[in-house]
Amino acid sequence: MANTIALKRRIGSIKNTKQITKAMELVSASKMRRAQERALKSRAYQSLAYELLEKLSNLQEVETHPLFEKRKVNSKLYILITSNSTLAGAYNSNVIKMLAKAITADLDKNITSNVIAIGNQGANFVRKLKGINLLGVYPAFGDSPTENDIRPVLDTILDKYRSKEVDSVELIYTLYKSNLVQIATELNILPAEKSENADVNKQTFTNFEPSVEVVLDNVTQRLIEVQLWQSLLESLASEHSMRMLAMKNATDNASDIIDDLTLEFNTARQASITQELAEITGGAEALKD
Repeated sequence: MANTIALKRRIGSIKNTKQITKAMELVSASKMRRAQERALKSRAYQSLAYELLEKLSNLQEVETHPLFEKRKVNSKLYILITSNSTLAGAYNSNVIKMLAKAITADLDKNITSNVIAIGNQGANFVRKLKGINLLGVYPAFGDSPTENDIRPVLDTILDKYRSKEVDSVELIYTLYKSNLVQIATELNILPAEKSENADVNKQTFTNFEPSVEVVLDNVTQRLIEVQLWQSLLESLASEHSMRMLAMKNATDNASDIIDDLTLEFNTARQASITQELAEITGGAEALKD
């Protein structure tokens, strides 16, 4: 009897867990649809903005501008985008592994690594590393980030590069491909890379009004802001997709465990009933004798 009582309690406990994971799956599915729509709507704009950033880097006039200056990389700044919470499958671990790989490569080249962490999971990982400068920690900006949310991150990026405290800035985030496919991605935003199709021997001259400095300061800032903004939207869509899938798998596993425990419970109960019947029958036979 004790065995059947323990099994019954386990079945009840797993059923409660299944209800929670099912609810989390439905919530993530709802959030995923909204995040997916936002990410896909602005993706074309982000691609054109990055293409424009590449084209600007090909112009001769911008070579001396602080945000386009190419110099030896002695210090790198990584913008790591993770979530505040767990239970999202490999969402956090994928980008953290990419960051760890990049930091290892930097150490081999004697390059100083700096990190700005968006999301507590990434910040907790970086805090455990020695010799890594954690310049800032920003909790995940929720399901509807605003321009004001990313402004401090953008200002830090521009200030650190202008002051030559860092020589390269890279985004590490998760690119949303589909509900089942999300890819950890590394994107260089400063200095802007020259386009692969550009003619390196071609000298291009362009008229800037009112001046090169004024135009590039404003335009470059906007273009980098677009990259940061889109990476947040892609990460949100990926996070909710991976959490939805993780919770669906957890719900399915709970159903399988409940079925196995129910079968075990019925077997144990049948064995208990059979034993009781055998004892009653044995007692009745003993009384006849």
